[in-house]
Amino acid sequence: MRRHSRIRTGWAAGAVLALALVTGCEGLDADGDAPASGGGAEAPASGHAVSPLDNPDGTAPGLAPVTGDGPRATARKLIDGLQTKGRGPKTGYDRDEFGYAWMDTADGVPLARNGCDTRNDLLKRDGRQVRFRSGSDCVVIAMTLDDPYTGTSIEWRKQKASEVQIDHVVPLSYSWQMGSSRWPEGKREQLANDPLNLLPVEGRANSAKRDSGPASWLPPAKSIRCAYAVRFAQVAVKYQLAVTEADRAMMSEQCRG
Repeated sequence: MRRHSRIRTGWAAGAVLALALVTGCEGLDADGDAPASGGGAEAPASGHAVSPLDNPDGTAPGLAPVTGDGPRATARKLIDGLQTKGRGPKTGYDRDEFGYAWMDTADGVPLARNGCDTRNDLLKRDGRQVRFRSGSDCVVIAMTLDDPYTGTSIEWRKQKASEVQIDHVVPLSYSWQMGSSRWPEGKREQLANDPLNLLPVEGRANSAKRDSGPASWLPPAKSIRCAYAVRFAQVAVKYQLAVTEADRAMMSEQCRG
């Protein structure tokens, strides 16, 4: 097992200031055009899901769209303020550079060190009618997921675990190419396990996304695309990540009326 460094105090303070930029907004909705991403489903209306801008720390479930010109304008202001740069090389990228998968020891993020790994924390957060393994209040063996990406309801069972996968909204490989290759390991561990950057979604949609930015992939459910862009922007702001110019333009477009 790799030794994992703690995040530097100076960066953590900067992240708190950056996150403050997005905590006062409301959720958004849009129905803009997007790159090919399969289908045109609408996200299910679920009282379980929360708008991303009403959920700045990612501890509330799901990714809900909302309506309104004001919120969409606020979203565009957030997105248009993102720094841009070209996507760098993938040289040296490895998932292990972000800690072992679903570690419970990534300091500085919600839900860490609670005795339950990140994957199960996220299944508990977003699932409905959650069932646990006998004798456990952590290991999820069954649930219903209202998948924000496809607009479908998934009756998930652990026997077919890959039907639901945990998506990194800002993919780890994307972050590597945009600068996380130079971060302390502790900061990379945070990005990989931060609930703000994690959504349980349909496995096929997650596989189709791979490490794409928003210019290349958006959720098939059109009504959720502005919310997805907002969440992508929230993560970029918190972790002081730039995005490509094409990605920023596509994100902003999703939040237009």
